[in-house]
Amino acid sequence: MGKILIIDDEQAIRKALKEILEYESFEVTEAEDGPSALKLVEKETYDLIFCDVKMPRMDGIEVLTKIKERGTETPVVIITGHGNIETAVESLKKGAYDFIQKPLDLNRILVTVRNACNQHSLQKETKTLRKKIAKAPAFQIVGKSNAIEEIKKMIDTVAPTEARVLITGGNGSGKELVARQLHDKSERAAGPFIEVNCAAIPTELIESELFGHEKGAFTSAIKTRQGKFELADGGTLFLDEIGDMSLAAQAKVLRALQESKITRVGGDKDFKVNVRVFAATNKDLRKEIEAGNFREDLFHRLSVIVIRVPSLSERKDDVPLLAEHFLNLIAEDYGQPVKDITAGALKALQELKWTGNVREFRNVMERLVILSGKSIDEKLVKAYAVPNFS
Repeated sequence: MGKILIIDDEQAIRKALKEILEYESFEVTEAEDGPSALKLVEKETYDLIFCDVKMPRMDGIEVLTKIKERGTETPVVIITGHGNIETAVESLKKGAYDFIQKPLDLNRILVTVRNACNQHSLQKETKTLRKKIAKAPAFQIVGKSNAIEEIKKMIDTVAPTEARVLITGGNGSGKELVARQLHDKSERAAGPFIEVNCAAIPTELIESELFGHEKGAFTSAIKTRQGKFELADGGTLFLDEIGDMSLAAQAKVLRALQESKITRVGGDKDFKVNVRVFAATNKDLRKEIEAGNFREDLFHRLSVIVIRVPSLSERKDDVPLLAEHFLNLIAEDYGQPVKDITAGALKALQELKWTGNVREFRNVMERLVILSGKSIDEKLVKAYAVPNFS
């Protein structure tokens, strides 16, 4: 379970509490006064501390104060046989989690322990997540090739505007990263970024996904549901692989862009929406228009600005930077030191055809990290960069 420290000058109280808590599978440490308890807190991290008020050398309120001054986030429960409202209020003001009077009630103790430990666990998880988020690079575009530098300049120019952007490029080339950066550098950065993969949603469900539905609109519509346009209100809607959207859904998207309002499936009420739309595709939409698969008027609405993301084969100069970037990320994910990579290995990676672009490259780097020793060399790349399915 967890670790609990009991601070009390009465041995009988310490013994009784310890027996209760050890029966609940907690690891219990005892301290008979404040100074000895503070030494323990310096050396060990506890999930919960019980602290008596009336003790020789240092009273419980002073112990509590010193614990909190050290920045310790461990919950402290004050216990006393001389309880009054003033003491309770003072201890809570000083940062105590709870205040329990003697004689101690078993049920009250167990409830307090469970709640305090749960809270402490959540605080630790939140702190860990915040550290990861702080350390994690934002959705950055890695590379210094001319093509990538041009994209970065375009993003800096276009992001602050309200212009719609059509992002083109092959699968795995990084179209979503461009959309994310456009959002993060826009006036809407504090608003939601909602992504819809149009290719992954069945044709019969895409309208409900985008515009929501009213209860009873179809067999499985057991309750009213907001669509992605409503959820993205005040922010950005990213329509990924829009070339795979049905013509019926395209017509409704066109109306939403023209009138800034949508109607849920099965409903007759219009909802105003304030959404900036980015779209992405791996298809040639002009050919799709000629084939009758895509609306020309929607194409012109979406393509105020067009950003083409080059394939990895077109920017092989970025391979060393990408390799370093992914080696760092993978090492962090696996909790291992960053693997070295030789110049020969990098050259071999640059010579490969990356049909899956950056997404494929990331997977290959992970494979090489797993199969390598202390470093990744040219021999390993030639052996394992391209999987053998035979």
